[in-house]
Amino acid sequence: MSSTVNIPGPKGLPLSGNLLAFRKDPLGFLIKARQQYGDVAHIRFGPRHVYLISDPEQIKEVLLTKQSAFRKAKGLQTAKAVVGEGILTSEGEKHMRQRRLLQPSFRKDRIGKYAEAMIEYGEKMLASWKSGETRVITDDMMQLTLDIITHTMFGTSIADGVDDISHAIDVGMKYVTHKATSVIDIPESLPTKSNLEFKQAAATLDKVIFGIIEERRKHPDPSRGDLLSMLLAARDEEDGTGMSDRQVRDEVMTIFIAGHETTANTLSWTWYLLSQNPEAEKAFHEELDRVLDGRKPTYDDLEKLPFTHHVVSESMRLYPAAWAINREMQQEVEIGGNTYKPGDTLMMSQYVMHRRPDFFEEPERFKPERFAGDLLKKIPAFAYFPFGGGPRVCIGNNFALMEATLLLATIGSRYTLKLAPGHPPVEPEPLVTLRPKGGLQMAVTARR
Repeated sequence: MSSTVNIPGPKGLPLSGNLLAFRKDPLGFLIKARQQYGDVAHIRFGPRHVYLISDPEQIKEVLLTKQSAFRKAKGLQTAKAVVGEGILTSEGEKHMRQRRLLQPSFRKDRIGKYAEAMIEYGEKMLASWKSGETRVITDDMMQLTLDIITHTMFGTSIADGVDDISHAIDVGMKYVTHKATSVIDIPESLPTKSNLEFKQAAATLDKVIFGIIEERRKHPDPSRGDLLSMLLAARDEEDGTGMSDRQVRDEVMTIFIAGHETTANTLSWTWYLLSQNPEAEKAFHEELDRVLDGRKPTYDDLEKLPFTHHVVSESMRLYPAAWAINREMQQEVEIGGNTYKPGDTLMMSQYVMHRRPDFFEEPERFKPERFAGDLLKKIPAFAYFPFGGGPRVCIGNNFALMEATLLLATIGSRYTLKLAPGHPPVEPEPLVTLRPKGGLQMAVTARR
């Protein structure tokens, strides 16, 4: 068993370590670190020691078999400023209790009824499109998934404040990203420009969500069937208690942000990848034409669209919305023959793992057909993990997959999307989630 002191990694500066190089190009830095140093690379962010783990078996130990030795690392601890103590950021028994309360709301039989709303909002968006026009598809996908999560969460429209909410979420995401990678942790109490902007954004979100919760408490209606009603009605199976307004707010914020930001990015990346790969795009359209024959998709069509599912899976392989997971040691533990000490951070990058050529042939190519057959049974479980893994695997994974597949079918059966002429090179921007930097402008052409 070796000490973490002996693990090699990229050389850094005396004080900041590798932080400046990482900030300049996070994804490229991680890819290079894995290529040069193998399954474990020692990275230093100022005084923090971070170890990039790129071995599926060791990732399994961190996320599953020895997960109790870890807590969420600095990035998600910082995210508490936005989402509070929701299921994404809570730890230990509190996390387990919240997951028990939330799990029934995300069963397949529950989320299936949201399929119709997803399709309807997709159709509503398409009604504003005109064949031949150029649209900012990243904005369209973000607005579409925001409308859908608003409907499925609240069962009502908050359209009047939706622009404010979208802006507030964007401010919060950038604030969290910056604080998570800063050497100097500036207290939120200081009246800096970013702190003031964040506080205003947080106040906007709280005002809307607490207002809706208060209204529901006054006028409960179990028949509504939306996610908020389920959260308010949820009772712990062990002690029979429900959630406080603050707990409901934190879960609403978590689901609200995670429930549209990630899927919007997946959809945007998918349209980009299809536009760059004519053979895959042709196979995608042929499946939609064969199955749907010009009609709107339905929930029952999901199992008839295997290639569309593969398109989503391959898009999440190349551009996973969650591009890295960090865990901080709470106690000394051995992983893969190395001993890590309390305070050490282990980083596992989906972006890096999903590009390993020993698991994915021609890893930089967009090949949806690679997911046909038994690929996921042939490779280690944590070679492909777009939704994380272990007890903290994304609780909304089935919701997200259903939404992405149905929206691709709804839009793809009606339109072809191509990058606008003269579009600058498309690059990923790794914030809290992985976005296309600067957005995507695409020409939309009606297929019929």
